[in-house]
Amino acid sequence: MIIAVFLNVSSRGEPNALSITQKPYGQIDGQDVHLFTLQNQNAMQVEITNYGGIIVSLSVPDKNGTVADITLGYDSLKGYVTDSSYLGALIGRHANRLEDAEFELAGVTYDLAKNDGANHLHGGFVGFHKVIWSAKILEDNSLELTYFSRDGEENYPGNLDVKVIYTLTADNALEIHYHAISDKDTVVNLTNHAYFNLAEHNAGDISQHQLRINAKHFTAVNDQGLPTGEIHAVENTPMDFTTLNSIASGLDSDHPQIVCGQGYDHNWILDTKGWITNKAAELYEVTTGRVLEVYTTKPGLQFYSGNFLTGTEVGKSNSFYPKRSALCLETQYFPNAMKHKHFPSPVLQAGQEYRHTTIYAFSIR
Repeated sequence: MIIAVFLNVSSRGEPNALSITQKPYGQIDGQDVHLFTLQNQNAMQVEITNYGGIIVSLSVPDKNGTVADITLGYDSLKGYVTDSSYLGALIGRHANRLEDAEFELAGVTYDLAKNDGANHLHGGFVGFHKVIWSAKILEDNSLELTYFSRDGEENYPGNLDVKVIYTLTADNALEIHYHAISDKDTVVNLTNHAYFNLAEHNAGDISQHQLRINAKHFTAVNDQGLPTGEIHAVENTPMDFTTLNSIASGLDSDHPQIVCGQGYDHNWILDTKGWITNKAAELYEVTTGRVLEVYTTKPGLQFYSGNFLTGTEVGKSNSFYPKRSALCLETQYFPNAMKHKHFPSPVLQAGQEYRHTTIYAFSIR
């Protein structure tokens, strides 16, 4: 085991005694995989593996001081290798869906993997969630993961250098900083696919969680979960989370959009203007008092209520994760944006830097 201990100042300007440990986590095709543990003085702990940039666990205290792991996952590397639900994974090159598994860029049509019916989802069969990243512990209390995605990988154009930095702060926030640069015009839309249950990873149904999303509009979808290009107001619909509201109140609504998504699986158009200081979303679980606040520079937030979890795979501590036992809050460019030019564009021009930050901040109430 390699242990690195740092004592300095967090990005938020507060003293932060943070330990980062590294240990072997297994091998894939003869390549070593490691597990990194970031911990602060408040008993918050995050485990991340350089296979898929996956958040393996995220443990935070509740209002009584009880620490619990609040993200879905597996007890071993093998579970993540066979996982099909993207538990905790780093997603790329393009998060979410692309219609007909293709996009056109500079007059060239690129055909992608059809891994979601006739459509493309989360970067393909071997997206960034299924590769081994190079890892480096930084002196500013961070874990840096880098990956070189070659021109033509999953048929995306351009040699793409990707860097993702995870930072745990003194005030119980996990910061994720995304960077990428390509030698050709390409599309890039990176996110993290952590599944949250603020009661505990194996606590079951999340319908009693309360949610607020800083958005007055969302992108309507069809029965394939694809944005149609239409932008709808949330007012007077189950999509209205402009104030803190129980998820249960709309989860099984007969509203056409809920029917299309089999629950919530939609992109909200954030009113944060890309400012990291503006809160994008807030999630609250009343029995434990845990609060999750989301901040991001991205224009969209996908709220997914775990509608397609099956409960058949064995998770951590021999747990099973049935339908709606966790939820995702994925910061992103809008899904299917390459088909709808009025959406913010995920096109990254050659030589320009892709740079975005998302913060998951935890507290109690």
